[in-house]
Amino acid sequence: MTFKYTIETDSDKVDFQQVADVLHSTGLASNTDVKQIEKSFRNSDITIYIKDGNKVIGVGRALTDFVSQGAIYNVAVAADYQGQHIGHTIITTLLEKLAGINVILYTHPQTLTLYEKYGFRRNKTAFAHFDHGTPESLQWMEDEGFFLPENYRFDSEKGRY
Repeated sequence: MTFKYTIETDSDKVDFQQVADVLHSTGLASNTDVKQIEKSFRNSDITIYIKDGNKVIGVGRALTDFVSQGAIYNVAVAADYQGQHIGHTIITTLLEKLAGINVILYTHPQTLTLYEKYGFRRNKTAFAHFDHGTPESLQWMEDEGFFLPENYRFDSEKGRY
């Protein structure tokens, strides 16, 4: 498939049902409705929408203080467009806009090595608190490998609390 895509950063120029479709098709935000997805993108400091004509085919967003810290979320590419470096475009565009600051990224365990190619390193001291997670969604995340087992300790921290 050959096509020319465009990068859109204006949330007023996208159809959020299409954004939700991209996220849902990749397993991201699967329990989140369109209105919540729209709110999360509109409240983000940086948004990237990749479009093929009027169709949203890839997305990503970031939160940042533009001084020292940033976080990337919801990087997704529609299945029909994967393997064409669209994810690369999303990540590099976000990283360019976040240049000069620390950036964290939360991703699916299956994509860890992808982000290492962009200079991300795995972090031993990160925590996540899921206040809105259902027992089922938290169990799915555990089964998929998002969490370390409860009370897990790295060899270098045995006996330390």
